[in-house]
Amino acid sequence: MKTLQLERNAFGQLVFTDAAGQRHTGVVPVRAFAITAPDQGLALMSPEGHELLWIDTLAALPETMARLLQEELEQREFMPEIRAIRHVSSFATPSTWEVDTDRGPTRLVLKGEEDIRRLGGSALIIADHHGLQYLIRDRQALDHQSRKFLMRFL
Repeated sequence: MKTLQLERNAFGQLVFTDAAGQRHTGVVPVRAFAITAPDQGLALMSPEGHELLWIDTLAALPETMARLLQEELEQREFMPEIRAIRHVSSFATPSTWEVDTDRGPTRLVLKGEEDIRRLGGSALIIADHHGLQYLIRDRQALDHQSRKFLMRFL
């Protein structure tokens, strides 16, 4: 991977230089398993949607390249993680939830139970009425009150 390069151009786009020396402007990193294995299985995609590079793990990359990819992924993948559910306005939908996330406290409106999607294990994704998605990585790790609120909707 020593011949590969990744940098930002003056417009803030990622520019990838492959082993043959060809430059690809506007590349996009895509995670294969964004929730279950966020640091493993990434593809560097061309603007046309062609895979330019497969990355088994971010740790295998040089630090500057890994940092650029991580920054780009964080900008593209905004998904706050719910740490606690403090209050629910009603157990009928739509309902307003007051939650604590890894990015601070917020309120979301749940339109219906179908907006809570179960993932593998005990993870959930909750979509609010604006389409913003919130992650609960492990519902069993939530405090008792949060689990009690959540069970009313599952």
